[in-house]
Amino acid sequence: MSSSTRAGSAGYDMSIIFSPQGKLYQVEYAFKAIKSGGLTSIGVCGKDTVVVATQKKIPDKLIDPKSITSIYKITDYVGCVQTGIVPDSKSQVSKAIEIAASFHNKFGYHIPPNVLAKRIADLAQLNTQHASARPLGVCMILIGIDEELGPQLFKIDPAGVFCGYKACSAGEKEQEATNFLEKKFKSISSKDSNNNNNNNSKLSRDETIQLAISTLQNVLGADLKASDIEIGICSTDNIKFTLLPEDEIDTQLTKLAERD
Repeated sequence: MSSSTRAGSAGYDMSIIFSPQGKLYQVEYAFKAIKSGGLTSIGVCGKDTVVVATQKKIPDKLIDPKSITSIYKITDYVGCVQTGIVPDSKSQVSKAIEIAASFHNKFGYHIPPNVLAKRIADLAQLNTQHASARPLGVCMILIGIDEELGPQLFKIDPAGVFCGYKACSAGEKEQEATNFLEKKFKSISSKDSNNNNNNNSKLSRDETIQLAISTLQNVLGADLKASDIEIGICSTDNIKFTLLPEDEIDTQLTKLAERD
């Protein structure tokens, strides 16, 4: 009998309790659920720009493509890409919007990206403590511009862990995308070893967008069209969170092809 079968028969994977090995199987299942949708998402932080990019798949030819999205605006200044189970994604986004609105009403200014990320992560962690709840099968990559810290990129997982990133990925091809991004940032760093700034400080707006697109193309092994990608962006020039229109995505794809 395999260890997973023994765990299942003992009931360790049926609720939020520790197995003898110290594992929470429900949390591990939530991480697997993130990859069940078959999508891969990317976040990249640049010098004055931060972007999220993901695949756009229309499950049925009769569905209006405009009604399908994985990128959400939480406030005018903060947005995210959700990877995983769609209903869980919408539930988490709705809670994030509620948290942001409550913060703005209470303090009179918009919630900073790092504060919002922490509060969403705290709620996700609560779901790992109670048998009456289950972890959400979704990973949030959140972006925004902080007035003092500049572009911000955070990743929140089902266990309630959140970290700031220079670049990150989530979804089916997460490991391949992470390897690709690590190589790219190592290459960027080696070009100017005398620069003491963070690696991400060297990426311009176009370079940030193109790195996100090229990462998706590389891990998927295909040349993508503008209609196959969604991109959300915040920059210091326009700190409001916006979705890139298809024509601008097409322009970035052309620039990327010419550069390569």
